[in-house]
Amino acid sequence: MPAELPLPPAEPTPVAPEQAPVDRSGYLYWVFKVLLTLPMTLYFRPRIEGIEHVPKHGPVILACNHVSYLDWLFLPLVVRWRRISFLAKHEYFTEPGLRGRWKRYFFTATGQVPVIRGGASAGDAALNTASRLLAEGRVVGIFPEGTRTRDGRLYRGRTGLARIAAATGAPVVPCATIGVFEIAPPGAKFPRPGRVTVRFAPPMTWPKDETPPTREVLRERTDELVAVIQSLSGQEYAGVDAQLPGREAAP
Repeated sequence: MPAELPLPPAEPTPVAPEQAPVDRSGYLYWVFKVLLTLPMTLYFRPRIEGIEHVPKHGPVILACNHVSYLDWLFLPLVVRWRRISFLAKHEYFTEPGLRGRWKRYFFTATGQVPVIRGGASAGDAALNTASRLLAEGRVVGIFPEGTRTRDGRLYRGRTGLARIAAATGAPVVPCATIGVFEIAPPGAKFPRPGRVTVRFAPPMTWPKDETPPTREVLRERTDELVAVIQSLSGQEYAGVDAQLPGREAAP
């Protein structure tokens, strides 16, 4: 009787990295900031309210509504003295081809953090990286809705931000861009001229939890945060999750 052939070794189960890659220098952030500050200021004439609520030193999370692809440009425009690392969708770092390579270089060299959206634990690596950046005293920008609004309404926040705040004890500064949806609505390739406003509220702080908060506590804190953002933006509240590409909005 012939000997049995050994079975091939099982494929190892993929393990998510503990932290997402991020360029620590973010040198390109400052290059673009120098190049874009004057033309954007002249074109959009931004009105800034409550900027004193953003600390000049130490860790802080900026939590902003997400109405346009320009949001992540307006916050660095008005927060002039600190570099902001945003949690950006993972697709920006994985798109194939020459355009994808340029996007990956741009977002990496400006110090942005890739995040996989759509699952309870899918973005753990990005959340761990954000926590590390905050431990280093940096500024992390997060759009709690998870994706841009398509109708101008404010959508329910996802609880990842509250998880980071609980793990690090970092203060959360709610903020909102107003008028950006009108000058750069979905599908617009170039923004129309118009004046925008960026508002900041006093920092919100929650105790640094020794044990992970329950889902109910995370939801309560997230809803509290989004209510403050709504008071800043004046948007209608949708009350459901923003719809990610290829997914239905959750009730």
